[in-house]
Amino acid sequence: MINILVQLPVLLFSVIIHEVAHGWTADKFGDDTARVMGRLTLNPIPHIDLFGTIILPGLSLITGAPVFGWAKPVPVNTYRLNNPSRDIIWVSLAGPASNIALAAGAAFIMWIVRSYDIMGASMAISIHELMRMVLVINVILPVFNLFPLPPLDGSRVLAGFLPSGLAYRYAMLEQYGFFIIIILLSSGILWGILGPIANFIIFHLGGTAYI
Repeated sequence: MINILVQLPVLLFSVIIHEVAHGWTADKFGDDTARVMGRLTLNPIPHIDLFGTIILPGLSLITGAPVFGWAKPVPVNTYRLNNPSRDIIWVSLAGPASNIALAAGAAFIMWIVRSYDIMGASMAISIHELMRMVLVINVILPVFNLFPLPPLDGSRVLAGFLPSGLAYRYAMLEQYGFFIIIILLSSGILWGILGPIANFIIFHLGGTAYI
């Protein structure tokens, strides 16, 4: 129960940072849609998605699966970007990059706690475990989101490198993407692919294997 009460706020904060990073980057490249709609905020209310922010993380915790989810995607008008085919790549990468930055920050704090006796043992253990949780969640999120299946970020990165006609046909998969993701998750295939990648990153950032 304590883990649940800690992991869910960490996940919520992480997915909000992820979406704000998308919107902020789009704004810098000419599309102010997210800013105008009030989505460049850390207030969780505008970002909550019923399935991705509440139901899916809850199911993950109940079943013992890696805790992950998503927030309501920030609106991005590709046609308002300065260079749509190029800028959408940076916008799509911004969310995962923000999570990697959070994971790296957590890893640094874990190293400080392990290396220097600057607090009591019980406090040090608590902070270390909290930061490990931040590390794990913020590695799982970008690894999952960079999987090249619409509507995940990885698909938009890949589409940015494809010829326009092929990119359009590839984007048409988005109407089936949600169902494909559910099938891949429930079958264990998706984590069979992504798990070793996440574990490799977690381990080399100073955490321990999770998946």
